[in-house]
Amino acid sequence: MKFNKKVLEKIIDGYTRESGVRTLEKSIAKIIRAKARNLVMGEPYDPVLSEKDIEKVMGAPHFNRDSTYLGEIAGVMTGLAWTWAGGEVLFVEVSASKGKGIMSLTGNLGDVMKESATLAYEYLKAHAKQLGIDERIFEKYNLHIHVPEGATPKDGPSAGITMFAALASLFTQRKPRPGVAMTGEITLRGKVLPVGGIKEKILAAKRAGIHTIILSEDNRKDIDEINPKYVVGLNFLFFKEMIQIVDLTMEKHLVANPMVFDV
Repeated sequence: MKFNKKVLEKIIDGYTRESGVRTLEKSIAKIIRAKARNLVMGEPYDPVLSEKDIEKVMGAPHFNRDSTYLGEIAGVMTGLAWTWAGGEVLFVEVSASKGKGIMSLTGNLGDVMKESATLAYEYLKAHAKQLGIDERIFEKYNLHIHVPEGATPKDGPSAGITMFAALASLFTQRKPRPGVAMTGEITLRGKVLPVGGIKEKILAAKRAGIHTIILSEDNRKDIDEINPKYVVGLNFLFFKEMIQIVDLTMEKHLVANPMVFDV
């Protein structure tokens, strides 16, 4: 039997998400047993496996390939996270509704990620004039921050900059740049700190078709240590201050049908 590169990639992307290879080994063994049965029972047998053979034996893929956000709605940004299974693309969604300035968080978030959301929002309010945001909005609108896939626990500081970018996009109604993802810890002073898992996050970005990755300046050394052949097609932007993220992640113009804040 022959497993070509595309077949192996389909098994890995569609049926295994783990830090090791145990599930991959079990999946390959299952496929071999199914093909052996075909041979023994005198059924049609082809030693060269196809992607259709994989789905016939394994069923529909258990995991969908990560995809990047197209940037059509304000308040949605793409981040990069590290998990036990490696790098993952992480979306942060922010919406506002009329209320009394209450912030709510959903998406099975840990304490550290909740703290990052609070930091991002407080920094945004402190620099509202600099971003052209009417400060009265914060007192008249409730804020909701959501990170999809609520069944998966999420924690850690690296989504801080993504949360700030999503908040800035919502309140300015500027269109997010498509194909851009980011990762970085934030401080109340507006500094961006380096994070770990850069190699895994780069793999997740390439898998999702992302072309630009935004990182803390202090993560530059991590990129320099990576073999250039693994980052072909990727553009890296480095920054030190949170406020810089606005022009790096957003277009100058507004989204189609922008939300109008009544103040």
